[in-house]
Amino acid sequence: MLLIGLAGTALAARERAWLASPAVAGAILFARNYAGREQLTALVEAIREAGGERMLVAVDQEGGPVQRFREGFTRLPALSRIGAVYDRDPAEALRLAEEHAWVMASELRACDVDFSFAPVADLARGNAAIGPRAFHADPAVAGELAQAYVRGMHLAGMAAVLKHFPGHGSVAADTHKDVAVDPRPLETIRREDLLPFAQCIEARVEAVMMAHVVYPAVDAQPAGFSRKWIGEVLRGELGFDGIVVSDDISMAAAGAAGGVGARVRAHLAAGCDLVLACFPEVVEEAIAAAPAPPADAAPRLAALRGAIGCTWASLEDNPQRDRFVARITALDAAEDHA
Repeated sequence: MLLIGLAGTALAARERAWLASPAVAGAILFARNYAGREQLTALVEAIREAGGERMLVAVDQEGGPVQRFREGFTRLPALSRIGAVYDRDPAEALRLAEEHAWVMASELRACDVDFSFAPVADLARGNAAIGPRAFHADPAVAGELAQAYVRGMHLAGMAAVLKHFPGHGSVAADTHKDVAVDPRPLETIRREDLLPFAQCIEARVEAVMMAHVVYPAVDAQPAGFSRKWIGEVLRGELGFDGIVVSDDISMAAAGAAGGVGARVRAHLAAGCDLVLACFPEVVEEAIAAAPAPPADAAPRLAALRGAIGCTWASLEDNPQRDRFVARITALDAAEDHA
């Protein structure tokens, strides 16, 4: 099934038709879809009116350079800030990871957004697209912090989505713009990049997003198009039984499969449950290419629906939230004065 991008802050007629398609599971929102909390809540309601209560609504709200909703939301620091704290005080960093996740997730749930594509489980090893979005270069540290982040999301009633499997941090290229190739052998990837994913899978993470990276020692196809990575490694070796999500089919590195329709079909054939079509320009072609969803698709995807969340009024009257916000936003202030 598809998670589609929308053009603006309100639904157009053609977008209502898209959302009503059996191939569409919901929408992924961006800064272009946000003008304020009241508008966001109205848009989410309109999405569900158009497609039904089964509709999922998602966003990238990691913090740092990737935070789509800013005005009216807590300005979240990049995850690398938490990793820096770990180097001097591991216990404090774990608390901060859980608090960061709880603030992020509780604010989104107050607007009825189901989930954020978080946390980043990649290693902080210089990738152009990942940069400060990753916790740490050390696999054990990244895994421990990602586990804490998953706990915080779950406490706020939100499913967690690890990204980008099997690890995007150790290759230089940005897959939004270029083909990315990681030549390392599987044993090295297994020992390093897979560790945070394995730890979070043990913590019952609900979904995993695939990387548009080619690992030629394992498969000639990018990981999101690879039955070996999805079926043999992620599901077989690591025992993951949740939802597998593609990265955006519009990214340059997804071009290995051909045009939009071929990309959709290749992801689904490899074992992805959800395919991201983030730009409205590709949505109609993606819907036309998507086969009828399997009978168990809707029940499985229901794991990504958010639990009943707080209201904004209750969040603003919550002293614990005030403490968490003060602690996590201080990370950026400390860096600015370093």
